[in-house]
Amino acid sequence: MKHTRITSRYAKSLLMMSIEKKITDKILEDMQTIYKVCIENKDFRLLLNSPIIKTDKKLTVINKVFETKLNELTMMFIRIITNKKRELYLEGISQQFIKQYKSYKNIEEASITTAFKIDEEIRKEILDFISKHTENKIELQEKINDSLIGGAVIKIGDKQLDTSISKTIKQLKQQFNKNLYIQDY
Repeated sequence: MKHTRITSRYAKSLLMMSIEKKITDKILEDMQTIYKVCIENKDFRLLLNSPIIKTDKKLTVINKVFETKLNELTMMFIRIITNKKRELYLEGISQQFIKQYKSYKNIEEASITTAFKIDEEIRKEILDFISKHTENKIELQEKINDSLIGGAVIKIGDKQLDTSISKTIKQLKQQFNKNLYIQDY
């Protein structure tokens, strides 16, 4: 992500203010809303990045979009950022805030990719397995990928456990492609 130092500092200051006011969960929801709007709406991103559109026009649009949805602290924060001409970092700030919030609350992201939807019993077993490998709370994301054929790929932070059938098939192909022919026999 571009400008991670700037986005990280702004996100940290917002997190500290939300901790001080004891509204971290509400601000997290606000940042998730902002991030979702930035990701899903190209026109909104273009508005934030445009050097031609004046600050007061940007603030008017931002107020119309978020006024009823966001907390007063979040709106004040957005106004400050926009007045300082840093609104183009809003998407990055919201992303960094979510990341820093999870770190503050000791929440670790884990993902499981399977070829089919898993049921509650398997989900519980996977969460138990992941819990044994970390002391943090787990936020599990489930993904479906038909190309795995079977098995699963579990990612916890920067670690990955791949027990998929497609990986096994690829390994077998590599073994069969090795030339086992020995000359001089």
